[in-house]
Amino acid sequence: MFSCLVASAFRRKILVAACALTLLLTAAVQLRAHDIPASVVVQAFVRPQAHQLHLLLRVPLAAMRDVEFPLRGDGLLDLVRADRSLRDAALLWLARDITLYEGDRALGPPALAAARAALPSDRSFVAYESALAGVTGPPLPADTTLVWNQAYLDVLLDYAIESDRSAFSIRPSLARLGGRVVTVVRYQPPAGAERAFELEGDPGLVRLDPRWHQAAWRFVTLGFRHILDGTDHLLFLACLVIPFALRSLGEGGFRRFRALALIVTAFTIAHSITLIASAFDLAPRGLWFPPLVEMLIAASILYMALENIAGVMSVQRRWVLAFAFGLVHGFGFSFALRDTLQFAGSHLVTSLLAFNAGVEIGQLLVLAVLVPLLQLLFRFVVAERPGTIILSAIVAHTAWHWTADRWDRLRQFERPALDLLVLGSAVRWLIALVVLAGAVWAVSVGARRNRKGPAVN
Repeated sequence: MFSCLVASAFRRKILVAACALTLLLTAAVQLRAHDIPASVVVQAFVRPQAHQLHLLLRVPLAAMRDVEFPLRGDGLLDLVRADRSLRDAALLWLARDITLYEGDRALGPPALAAARAALPSDRSFVAYESALAGVTGPPLPADTTLVWNQAYLDVLLDYAIESDRSAFSIRPSLARLGGRVVTVVRYQPPAGAERAFELEGDPGLVRLDPRWHQAAWRFVTLGFRHILDGTDHLLFLACLVIPFALRSLGEGGFRRFRALALIVTAFTIAHSITLIASAFDLAPRGLWFPPLVEMLIAASILYMALENIAGVMSVQRRWVLAFAFGLVHGFGFSFALRDTLQFAGSHLVTSLLAFNAGVEIGQLLVLAVLVPLLQLLFRFVVAERPGTIILSAIVAHTAWHWTADRWDRLRQFERPALDLLVLGSAVRWLIALVVLAGAVWAVSVGARRNRKGPAVN
C-alpha cells in the first residue's frame, strides 16, 4: 500500500514537471517570436540645412528590444514616464547603428533633439514638414490609449556639417531590428528634387547624391557581377561561340577571335537599346511582360543550341542573331536593374551606359576563359563537331525545361486587353524594330561588300 502511494506521488511529480517544462518551452518560443519582429519598415528623412543635417526617423516600437517601457496598470504605455525609455531606445537602436558622411568624413555623434511616441494611425511621415512638426511638437496626452507594441517611435537626430551643399552618404545598419528590415530613405537636398531609396537589411554605404564617376563605378561593377551570376545569359553566350572556338586557332586566329568579340558586342549593343528604353518607361508595364521575356530568353537559348546541332555556323548570321536576341535579353537585364536605379542619382543615362560597359567587360572575360577551354576540349578530348553537338544538346535539354516551365508560368496571366494604349505601344515598338532591322541589314550588306573587296573593271 505504501509503495503504491509513493509511486503515485512520484508520477504526479513527473507529470507536474513535464507540464512546467512544456509551459516554459512554449513561453520561450512565444517570447522569441515576440522579441524579433518578422518584418520592420523604417521611414527616414535626410535634409541638410545650413550647418546642420537633420535625420528624421520612424520605427515600430516593437523592434526596440532590451528596453523596458513603463506600462500602466491596464497594460498600456505610460506616456508620463516613457520619455526616458524612448530616448534610450533611440540612442541604443538608431543613433548607434546609422552613420552619416559628409564627403568621405563620418559625421558624429548626433544630438538627440527629440524622441516621441506616435499612434499607429499617425500619418505625419508622409512629408518632411509634417513629420518634423510631429516629432518636435508636444507629446501625446497622458491619457492616450496606446498599446506599446503597436506604437511608433519618432526621432530627430541632428548632425553638425560644414555646408548643406556637400555630398552626403548614409550607412544604415539596422538589420538587427527584425527578420526583414526595409529602410525607406527620402533625401531632400537644398536644391533639386527629392530622391527616394528603398534599402533592405544592411546595404552598406549609400551615396545620397553621387557624383557621375561614383554612380558609373557602382553600375560598372553591378553589370560585371550580374553577367557572371546570370546563368541563362552565360548559356546563351556559350551557344554563340561554341562552334567557332577551334577556328580561332592558327593563322588568322586573332582576326577570328575579334570576330567572336564582335558577336558578343552586337549582343551588348542590342540589350543596351531595350535596357535604356525600359529605364525610361517605354516597355510594357503589364504583369504578363516579365514572364514573357523570361520565356523568350529560354527559347533563345534553345534555338541557338539547336542551330549548333544542325551545323549552321556562319559568323555573319551569328552576330545578326546575337543582336536580335539581345533585344529580348535587354528586357531581362532591366528587371534586375529596376531596384538599383535609385542609386544613380541624377546620372541615369551615365549609370545605364556604365552598367552595359560592366556587362560587356564580363562577357569578354567569359569569352577569354571559355574559348581556350573549348579549344583544349576539342583538340585533346573530343573532335570539334561531335563536341559541339554534345555540349549543345546538354544546353538544349536545360533550355527546353526552362522554356516549358516559364511557359506554364506565363499562361497563369491574363492576356492584355487590346485597347488603344496597348495597340499604340505595339505600333511604336514595331516601327522601332523595323528601323533596327533595316540598320542591321545595311551593316550586314556593307560587311559582305568589304570582304569581297572593290570591283575590278
